Amino acid sequence: MKFTTRQDVEAPLQAVYDWLTDYEQFERMVMRRGAEIERTDRLSAPGPGMGWRLRFAYRGKPRKLLVRLIGADPSGAMQFELDSPSVAGEARIELLALSPRRTRLTIQSELRPKTLPARLFFQSLRLAKGRVQKKLDQSSGKLAGLIEQQHRAPASR
Repeated sequence: MKFTTRQDVEAPLQAVYDWLTDYEQFERMVMRRGAEIERTDRLSAPGPGMGWRLRFAYRGKPRKLLVRLIGADPSGAMQFELDSPSVAGEARIELLALSPRRTRLTIQSELRPKTLPARLFFQSLRLAKGRVQKKLDQSSGKLAGLIEQQHRAPASR
């Protein structure tokens, strides 16, 4: 199942890329939301090969997810591989400079079920794809707002 969302961010491409590649910031965000996260790599510098193991509750059940950065291009693209016992997939983030102060953020994800219960869950997602897409658009809008807020006030970062 594929999902795509686009948001325009009032910040230069490099500022958006730098914000998105501040992986320690994302680790803190995940922990604040109640999930456990641990790095699975020993890389000294951010780049392809980085990985995280996440544990969180979803729909009342404990879930596990392995996320691995498989590609990062400073011109504005990142690609992640996602794996869990029931779902596999990829996520791609692309940045496009619309002007010197405006960037388009595009997030694409493709998820595939690996188990029968996951297939049934994906079937229900297909039926509610409009609501799921709306929630995804709202979440990416919040992300764009965070980036803009941090860009306007870099000293508070």
